[in-house]
Amino acid sequence: MYAAPDRMHKPDNELVDLVFGYMRERLQYDPVPLDHPGDGAHLREALAGLLNDHGNNPADVLKLYDHELSRAVISADSPRYLSFIPCAPTKAALLFDMVVSCASLQGISWLEAAGAIAAENQVLRLIADRAGLPASAGGTFVSGGSAGNLSALVVARDTARRRLGVGPEARLRIAVADQVHSSVKNTFNIIGVEPLLVPAVDRRLTGPALRAALAADPHPETVIAVVGTAGTTNEGIIDDLAGIAEVARDHDLWFHVDGAYGGAGLFAPSIRDRYAGIEHADSFVVDPHKWLFAPFDCAALLYREPRLARAVHTQDASYLDVLHTEGDEWNPTDYAYHLTRRARGLPLWFSLAVHGVQAYTDAIEAGLRLARDTARLIRDTEHLELLHDPQLSAVCFRRKGWTHDDYYRWSRRLLADQIGFVTPTGWDGETVARFAFLHPGTTMETVEEILATMA
Repeated sequence: MYAAPDRMHKPDNELVDLVFGYMRERLQYDPVPLDHPGDGAHLREALAGLLNDHGNNPADVLKLYDHELSRAVISADSPRYLSFIPCAPTKAALLFDMVVSCASLQGISWLEAAGAIAAENQVLRLIADRAGLPASAGGTFVSGGSAGNLSALVVARDTARRRLGVGPEARLRIAVADQVHSSVKNTFNIIGVEPLLVPAVDRRLTGPALRAALAADPHPETVIAVVGTAGTTNEGIIDDLAGIAEVARDHDLWFHVDGAYGGAGLFAPSIRDRYAGIEHADSFVVDPHKWLFAPFDCAALLYREPRLARAVHTQDASYLDVLHTEGDEWNPTDYAYHLTRRARGLPLWFSLAVHGVQAYTDAIEAGLRLARDTARLIRDTEHLELLHDPQLSAVCFRRKGWTHDDYYRWSRRLLADQIGFVTPTGWDGETVARFAFLHPGTTMETVEEILATMA
């Protein structure tokens, strides 16, 4: 019997009801369960034969996902997920992410998606204003901080090449501290630049240290940029952005700020002064899928002078010529290495429009308070030792007398008992414990419950 080739694209109300029912249930979890890591052999067995020529009953597939696959995924939006950098998207953002998906938006160009891009740009303008960037600033949403850092530093490299009149064979370097994110180090390998490693001062990159490193270097003319961090992933430390900016101006360096995790603190009045100098950045990245409560994958990439990025990233092809017209044109594809992209900034836009900016400020300030209260409790607990006063919402500490293996056994037991997901981290070569607070539903009672297991 002939099977219509468009049968997958026909409306299916039963399938819609089935999936929407599951989504409604998932959105109403309170709290979201942690769940567990998966066993490879078990998952392979559960999936065996599923992808076949004839398909399967959708209800059976969804049941398999619910009972087997989803429970082998640790939920980053659980208030007990305190490792790495959690994700706590608002319900409004999650719901609108479904709207974006079902609309099949191709968010590369003004021609195809002017409405979506206008909304995204409204959010980018809000973030730029919080950073103090000029009215000319603009950019795009990319998949994450790694993509943002890569795209921005390619612009820094190529802008320097044009300014210096050199080609790809020239040796170019970018100044960083050893606390810089691993994605920046990876970017150097990709784009063919070398690091100028500047010694950190109290775990920060400072202006005086950068100036001294340039003065001591035999070839400072090969240094074309500097990367400051607005919230290191491990400790939440903010570099001396004002001092770095001053040195960058004096030496004509591109100043990039990686605020993937910590940049959201710009919305918190209690710590806004710690970002002084960020207004001088040539490029800046912050991940709303971290501390601005958007779904994965969403990172805001901003340039002080977007024309410089456009000169580097605009892709030339005959079929793309129609995208480049006069008027209101703003093509997100011109500001990063990507071409195809989803309108990933829309869920954040919708949630901001629904809840208001003050709700975001309140939620971020809650994480900061929790970090300060946790630090105080650790200081007051005899067998625990605080390693650094928290600047943002990350807290590193040690349990006196514990070894590397003790931390890992403790972490596995916490997850197995569904008390918390707290993975160990490194501190100057030593294994220690770390909390990353982000979810406004995480309570001090949860922290106390976790710390009690270290007695």
